[in-house]
Amino acid sequence: MIRRLLAAAALAVSLPAIAATAATPELKVTTLDNKPFDLAAQRGKWVVVNYWATWCVPCIKEMPDISNYVKGHKDVVAIGLAFEDTDAKDIVAFLDKHPVAYPIAQVDVTAPPKDFDPPKGLPTTYLIAPDGHVAQRFVGPITAAKLDEAIAKGK
Repeated sequence: MIRRLLAAAALAVSLPAIAATAATPELKVTTLDNKPFDLAAQRGKWVVVNYWATWCVPCIKEMPDISNYVKGHKDVVAIGLAFEDTDAKDIVAFLDKHPVAYPIAQVDVTAPPKDFDPPKGLPTTYLIAPDGHVAQRFVGPITAAKLDEAIAKGK
């Protein structure tokens, strides 16, 4: 536990200063199953962009909720961004025990996606509207009710 706290503190200190999240962010990543994910290709759908880590208890708790939400809403997709400095095989092993219905990509904690603020806490989730703009940012766990509320506001 102390190692993780020290790692989180080191991460916070080592993150480069980055401008605020872009109004219409770009995100192109390769998922852990070697498939491309391009946020721009998701236009017309709501997109849940979820920063998480295997050691983050609230992240683990919300993953099934996000997975079920995506399965139950044909106009919503998600991408999980594993925000931790570990081997990809360890994340894959974790996902074997905690499967989700959406793709996962690992992002570099020292060079996170440029159009998103580095998370100041995990989980951090961005809800992207069908036109590509950031509809809402959540710090902390999200629920189906929070997603429903944010989507209703954005329609």
